[in-house]
Amino acid sequence: MCGIVGLYLKDLRLAPDLGRLTALMVHEMAARGPDSAGFAIYGEVEAADKISVLSRTGATDWAALERGLGAAVGTAVGVEVLCDHAVLRVAGEGAGATARTWLIAHAPDVSVLGVGRSMELCKGVGDPDAVALRLRLAGREGSHAVAHTRMATESAVTTEGSHPFSTGADTCLVHNGSLSNHNRLRERLRRRGETFQTDNDSEVAAAYFAWRMREGDGIDAAATGALRDFDGFYTLAIGTRDGFAVVRDPIACKPAVIAETDDWVAMASEFRAIARLPGVGHAEIWEPEPARVHSWRRAA
Repeated sequence: MCGIVGLYLKDLRLAPDLGRLTALMVHEMAARGPDSAGFAIYGEVEAADKISVLSRTGATDWAALERGLGAAVGTAVGVEVLCDHAVLRVAGEGAGATARTWLIAHAPDVSVLGVGRSMELCKGVGDPDAVALRLRLAGREGSHAVAHTRMATESAVTTEGSHPFSTGADTCLVHNGSLSNHNRLRERLRRRGETFQTDNDSEVAAAYFAWRMREGDGIDAAATGALRDFDGFYTLAIGTRDGFAVVRDPIACKPAVIAETDDWVAMASEFRAIARLPGVGHAEIWEPEPARVHSWRRAA
């Protein structure tokens, strides 16, 4: 079944509350996805690339990983550890992409969750409230976020199946639904340079957006392409460095609701995830139309 949420702050004075409000939304979606949860937080753009990684074993030698990655990219690596996650920071043009490639090839005990100057990504197995608490979601600041709670109906309960997924810089995606042509898309995207770590169809969807945006598309054009190229049923919430988008397939069988005030835009699988946000009584509330891209972004 799964639950997805997204929150985009139009008034950045609310930035200190982003994590707390996102955690409230995740709590309301826990019943839709009790097996695992994950979230991506977009904060201030940093000078270095940030690589969010998850230890597969819970016993990763972060110091050894720091040394190996530093030698590979030829620059110092900063390491910030939180539970079984770490954020690795590397400076230099293209350093983030190089680090991601090296880690996937040479660090089998970690999963690379995401890379970017703004985005940090975390995920974990278990009760979504417990995952959010352990990974300190409520204390995080930023401009926008997407999050997911998962019910593993056709696969094992693992972090490899948990959302969000990301393969490109500061671009991530959460997905409720299923793609029937993901294997064909995966091979097409591999030929265009995308690298995968799981067999999840949602990772393919994320890679599609990463590829399209790397080729120069904005979020609206990339989502319009997805409507043409994705075969299946889906509601997607996509985060980028400067914005947020929601798109549903032409049949729109997966639930979604959007609410907007002067201060924020929120989306969720059910309205109850939005109902606790400040000022919701003054919100414009609607169901996103099928096969239409709804997007919000800041001016460059």
